[in-house]
Amino acid sequence: MARELVWTGFVTVDGVMDSPGGSSEGHPNGGWVMRTPFDEAAFALKGEELGETTALLFGRRSYEAFAPVWRDSEDHAAYRDLPKYVVSSTLDPDALVEGWGPTTLLRSTADVAALRERAGGAIFIHGSGELARRLAAAGLIDRYHLLVFPVLLGSGKRVFASDQPGEQRLVLRESEAYGNGVVKAIYDVAR
Repeated sequence: MARELVWTGFVTVDGVMDSPGGSSEGHPNGGWVMRTPFDEAAFALKGEELGETTALLFGRRSYEAFAPVWRDSEDHAAYRDLPKYVVSSTLDPDALVEGWGPTTLLRSTADVAALRERAGGAIFIHGSGELARRLAAAGLIDRYHLLVFPVLLGSGKRVFASDQPGEQRLVLRESEAYGNGVVKAIYDVAR
């Protein structure tokens, strides 16, 4: 049985995932997560995911943004020793962050497909919107863990391609709404 690939992330109601924590990635309205009133229960999903995560998968840009911060973050200490995979055809192996557990470079979607076929548990993809779109188009994403924020941005990077070929059905596994307007939606990809 194939390992599950799970994309997890924060999105606006109109599907934008761009710069939820700040404007560092260039979106003029970055930081919308931080401007949403904090409700601890709304973020419980992130803790729940840890029990299921056996490896992390990143695109190059998300890896370069997360690795130096998450390596030293107590909030992300549980990720330190997990195997990590970075999908990039350009990242030099010498650029991998030391001291953040075993990290392997994958050079193609085919490499991700081969990893998915190996024995093991769920692999979680954080951020990495371009990678997630490419893997979804190849039929490799098995589940989405979404925290949908009560914000409309109109433009920005989206995890779901606007030019997706054909319909893709999702099956709701779990949902919950929180007092700050955030909605948790966990969907399995229908096969």
